[in-house]
This record gives sequence, C-alpha cells and structure tokens, in this order.
Amino acid sequence: MELRDIDTPGHERVLRVQDTDNGLVGFIAIHSTWAGPAVGGLRMRPYGHEEEALTDVLRLSRGMTYKNAAAGLPLGGGKAVILGDPARDKTPAMLAAFGRALATLEGRYWTAEDMGMSPADMAVIAGETEFVAGLPDGPFASGDPSPVTAGGIFNAIRTAARHRFGSADLAGRHVAVQGLGHVGAHLTALLHDAGARLTVADIDPARAARAQRDFGAAQTSSEGILAVEADILAPCAIGAVLNADTIPALRVAAVAGGANNQLATPEDGKRLHARGILYAPDYVANAGGIINVATEVLRIRDREAWVAEKLAALDATLDRILTRAVAEGVGPDTVADATVEAQMSQSAA
Repeated sequence: MELRDIDTPGHERVLRVQDTDNGLVGFIAIHSTWAGPAVGGLRMRPYGHEEEALTDVLRLSRGMTYKNAAAGLPLGGGKAVILGDPARDKTPAMLAAFGRALATLEGRYWTAEDMGMSPADMAVIAGETEFVAGLPDGPFASGDPSPVTAGGIFNAIRTAARHRFGSADLAGRHVAVQGLGHVGAHLTALLHDAGARLTVADIDPARAARAQRDFGAAQTSSEGILAVEADILAPCAIGAVLNADTIPALRVAAVAGGANNQLATPEDGKRLHARGILYAPDYVANAGGIINVATEVLRIRDREAWVAEKLAALDATLDRILTRAVAEGVGPDTVADATVEAQMSQSAA
C-alpha cells in the first residue's frame, strides 16, 4: 500500500492511495473539519486519467463542506474516488484495501455510498475500519441514501416551481431528468406520482426504456436533454453540465437536480441568472442523502423523525435562499455560498 500526501491549497489533506496488488488507485480529499469529522461518499468511475479524478475529488469534497453546512449538520466535508469501471474492475480485495487506507485517517474522514458503490460495498470496507456509513444492516445502519436524496430533490423542485411559476403543484409540468441511476430513478417515480410529464436521458438505454414503460416518459440523449424545451431541468448524473456551452441552449425556466457541482465555474451561476433561469443550488437541493448518512455517523436513534425534521429545515433554507436572491437581484448560488461562508466564519471566530 502506498499513501502519498498531495499539497493542495484550500484543503486540509489530500491523499493519493495505491495498492498495486489489488488494483486500487484513488484519492481521499478532506476539505474541512471545521464543524466535525469530514463526511462524504466514495465514488468509482472510469476516469480518463488521474488528473481528472483528482479534480473531481477536490470539487466534490469542497461541495460536501458546503452541503453539510447548508443542511445544518455538525460535519465537515470530504470525498473519495477510485479510478476504474465499477462493473468490471471493482473487487472485494480492492474495497478492503481502500478500507485499510481509510483507517489511517483515524476518523477525520467517514466514507459512504456514492456513484458506483452500494451498501454491500460499504460493508466490505467496514471490515477494515469503523469509519463507514451507509451500511445495509447494524444498530444505526442507514442503508441506501438514494430514496432520501430523491425526496429532498423533489421538495426542491416543488419549491423552485413555486418561486418560478407561483405554485408548487407539478401536475402537468414538464420535467427533463438527466441521469436515471439510484437517485434519478427514485426521483422520476416521485415526479410521475405528482402528475409531471417526463423527458428522460441516461447512458444506459435500459434505464431510459424502463422510465418510458413505467411512467410514459419521452426519451432523448444525455446531451440532447440539455436542449429539451421543458419547465424544469433536473440534472442527476455527472457534474459541470451547466457551462458556457450548454447554458445558452437551455430551454427551461428552472434547474433543480441531484448532480453534484452542476456549475462548471462560478461564472455559470451568473450566466443562468442573466438568462432568467432559476437555479436551485445543487448542494442544497441534493443534501437529503447526507442527512440520511449523518444519522449513522451521529448515532441518531429515531432516524425517520430526525431525517424528516432535517429535510423540512433544508427546504426552508432553499426557500430563504431563493427569496433573498430575488430581493438582492443576484443568482441563488451567490446567496447560498454567502450563507454557508458566513456560517463557517462565525464558527471559526
């Protein structure tokens, strides 16, 4: 096992992890422990190269600091990534090796399920270290966070609709959903039940076909959905989909989805605002999953009631952000960042 620190301004610690015997190459990034131990999921993707993976983990870990703060959790932000195709390359030995690397951090970072991972994978990692959440069973096991994440995004879509259209009722509203993984699949079910009309896209044709069969959804490509004429766009796949190239082509009134780091750059929030497209900041809209995971880290006994209370508070936070953005004439992302950064400054003082 080779562990190498990478000096990264703005992060407390970034670790490159490699175990040649078990095919493991990845990164663990601790952005901040200002409010408590850093918590954030483990993602596995077939990155093109290590620099791409490092860039992703740095953006994601910073986003977790902001997400945990926005959700009112006594947790800092961190994230981990493994390079590889989870369908082909992931093995129990690789996950166990990652668990041993995680153990060296002695609780400064807790991992959990993210893209390419499952509760069963978390159980393998937990065989090597206690600092794992999202487990399938156990006294405080929180399991798959996807349904709670989707529930929070659904709330955010309704709140965005109320601010943009004057009503939170989604009956007859056209929602374009990009990405039908665990979160996107649960979200489309909620939207369908609320009477929304759906257009969907996923890199897996079977997932899109399932949404068409079950919910009468129209299908398009993952790129084409960003130009679909709809009321609301819900990005639920990879990040940086809102950028200088895609924003001019958007034909929606609002964006609210589950993908992390939807804005490629801070300037893209301004581009959305200039076009009159209401943006629900992603780390507020999609914080339901970490709220669910936090019950395990914090050893919350009445999990369902605690999660429901936190989700309601999160929706109220989004409502205040959108209201203040209108009053100040700026994009909601600007207000959200300022709100979180003020919290961190007060804590540091």
